Amino acid sequence: MTTRLDQPREIRRTFVPRPSYDPESFGRLSERIARFLGTARFLVYMTVFVAVWILWNLLAPASLKFDPYPFIFLTLMLSLQASYAAPLILLAQNRQDDRDRVQYEQDRARNERSIADTEYLTREIAGLRLALSEVATRDFLRSELQQMLRDLDERDHHSAIS
Repeated sequence: MTTRLDQPREIRRTFVPRPSYDPESFGRLSERIARFLGTARFLVYMTVFVAVWILWNLLAPASLKFDPYPFIFLTLMLSLQASYAAPLILLAQNRQDDRDRVQYEQDRARNERSIADTEYLTREIAGLRLALSEVATRDFLRSELQQMLRDLDERDHHSAIS
């Protein structure tokens, strides 16, 4: 069996139990999250969240501040969010690449069928043209019949004279 370089490797079995999950459901969820992360709404929400966090920890009474300047906990939260966002976005992109690859293969097959159909029709038209060149046309038949009528008229005319 040949291995495809565009597909991930098979998962190797180990003795360590792994949590089970449905890859398709997880992929759909990651695409939804990645789609949301790429919106202006997400940027507005994150901006409001960070602004409220900073303003709270700057302006609130000392007893209510939970992350004083330099906001180390906020930095940790944003780093954690980024560390999850990047793989989710990559997973969504990989799934889109797979869909694009399938669409490309279907388009290529459809294109090959169209080319084959066009070549077949071209051969059929060429065959019809050749066949039509051997068939008497209406104008040819009309001219031959007129010539025969003239010949008959001439013969009748000559037989009447003699």
